[in-house]
Amino acid sequence: MELVLPDIKYKESYLKALKESETDDGNGGTKLQKPKDGESFEDFVKHFSDERKGLNLPEGYVPATMLWLIDKDEFIGRVQIRHELTEYLEKYGGHIGYYIRPTKRKMGFGNKILEMAINEAKKIGFEKVLLTCNDDNIGSWKIIEANGGVLESVLDPEKEGEKKKRRYWIIIKK
Repeated sequence: MELVLPDIKYKESYLKALKESETDDGNGGTKLQKPKDGESFEDFVKHFSDERKGLNLPEGYVPATMLWLIDKDEFIGRVQIRHELTEYLEKYGGHIGYYIRPTKRKMGFGNKILEMAINEAKKIGFEKVLLTCNDDNIGSWKIIEANGGVLESVLDPEKEGEKKKRRYWIIIKK
């Protein structure tokens, strides 16, 4: 099992995971990104390379490293490590966001992807990272706490219909 930069060689597996994610409510979290209408998978993957370098970012976006969790050439999930925080990310998004495809949940992959992402954040230069999750997403907050997350606060929703957000800090060991 490894974290890799997005690559077209995982196209078939990624697209299967994307199909699974279409019926997933994500427990209020993020889903998998899909290529834009008419966008080739190659261009879709290149977008992540640009994002890591801070190129062609939409307004309000920050540079971020996208990594895919691959097990025996199968796409299991993805993690995004945001290199900086906007005011919104500081409240509701954090530095690290991860997603495990629905058929691979409750198998330890969430814990593993976060553990590996923390190591990647250390390589980028982080000393601590902020993670958030919905207050009712018990699975996610257990994963965060198992990886050293210390609850800082629980924020009320910014908009009607949204859920409370738990905010955790993880100190990265040197």
